[in-house]
Amino acid sequence: MGSKNSDAKLIGLFLDMLAAEQGAGDNTIDAYRRDLTDLSEFLGRSGQTLAKAETQALRDYLADLDTRGFKSSSVARRLSATRHLFRFLLNERIRSDDPAAILSGPKRGRGLPKVLSISDVDRLLTRAKELAAVPEASAQQRLRAIRLYCLLEVLYATGLRVSELVALPLSASRRDTSMIVVRGKGGKERLVPLNQASRQAMVDYLAAMQGLKGEKNKGAPASKDNPASPASKWLFPSFGESGHLTRQHFARDLKELAASTGLAPRLVSPHVLRHAFASHLLHNGADLRIVQTLLGHTDISTTQIYTHVVEERLKSLVRDLHPLAEK
Repeated sequence: MGSKNSDAKLIGLFLDMLAAEQGAGDNTIDAYRRDLTDLSEFLGRSGQTLAKAETQALRDYLADLDTRGFKSSSVARRLSATRHLFRFLLNERIRSDDPAAILSGPKRGRGLPKVLSISDVDRLLTRAKELAAVPEASAQQRLRAIRLYCLLEVLYATGLRVSELVALPLSASRRDTSMIVVRGKGGKERLVPLNQASRQAMVDYLAAMQGLKGEKNKGAPASKDNPASPASKWLFPSFGESGHLTRQHFARDLKELAASTGLAPRLVSPHVLRHAFASHLLHNGADLRIVQTLLGHTDISTTQIYTHVVEERLKSLVRDLHPLAEK
């Protein structure tokens, strides 16, 4: 069996384990496959395989990534995938050693998330609502604007990952729903509360969608991005392969909206709004553990990136309330 086939088999076994035992999603699996295939191809150029590679060969690979201009964050991700793979090979007794165990990665500080101010988010919501009320817009244009407004309201109210948001089931829009069940990474479920604004946005969006379905039945043309898809289990249906709105489509609409409000599109994304949700909650006194639960973070260390917001709030409290603080 050639080295390429041998490596492909080992990578396949590892990815099967990630899916079966750790509940890794498709995007995670694809990222691991790309990273490990790249490692395998590098080793293959010098006649080495994953089953026999030594530590120095892995160091050479990391150096090669640097030569190719990879950012330190990307090198660190590749190193993490490499370590994970070789731990698996050791645990499965495919190897008797772990050549990646003593590798050290690039020094990198964890960057603070981009955060929109409360007024920035208000500008986005206000503009989206204005676009939904443009009188000269067609029924389909109006529905797309109402959908965008609904997406924004729900995202800012819940802090969902964009993949969770676009894949919300139609049942999430029930009138009496104050909490929705969200299926997150690894298939884990969590309860997330909805506020009144997001619930009303859902009601208005569904009413507009029903109206456009009536228009379509009179002969209006359908399209891939037409929100008024036939009967669907999704809250945000489309004619695409997934059956629901794609992350990319929502991100594109959001950047166009940002540009129309005067905000730099590069600073606005669904993930940035998720950061805004968390940061604004903490700024207003929410407990870090509660925010961790709402975001669906398994490890609180992931949520602690937002503690800079808490630190600023504490500094402000001391400055404003301490009797000896300079006025």
